[in-house]
Amino acid sequence: MNTRPFQPRVRPALVEDRLAIAEMRVALWPEGSFEEHLKEVDASFVQWVPSTLPGVTLVSVDEHGVVTGFLDVDLRSHADGCDPAQPVGYIEGWFVNESHRGRGIGSALIRAAEEWARTQGCVEMASDVLIDNEVSQRAHTGLGYEVVDRCVHYRKRL
Repeated sequence: MNTRPFQPRVRPALVEDRLAIAEMRVALWPEGSFEEHLKEVDASFVQWVPSTLPGVTLVSVDEHGVVTGFLDVDLRSHADGCDPAQPVGYIEGWFVNESHRGRGIGSALIRAAEEWARTQGCVEMASDVLIDNEVSQRAHTGLGYEVVDRCVHYRKRL
């Protein structure tokens, strides 16, 4: 019997992870179709344009190599509440399959993203959450993130 606690494994995404990532992106952002998300995932495997800030998709995998979660992290030139004099690591998307939640996978993904940002020279990390997503807000707070701003966005179709 194995008494060792579960240790989430996190690594950069591989091309063979593309379908699993696209499926999780649909669960996270259901306004986009699977095909639209797959196109974006595929584009992320193309070489970064030299004028853009770097980014990476990280995935968590179980003991069988099955993708259980993902986190998109990149650099932004600025983020609300952060020092505007230097780029900041930014969590663009973060998702763990519901059946794998509560096992430390989300925090392992965040730690890996923070380490990636440190290797890029960042001293701050930022993120955003929809105002009605209380689960994500609690997860961010539990991992040491603090609210720096609340905003209501408006639009008008002309």
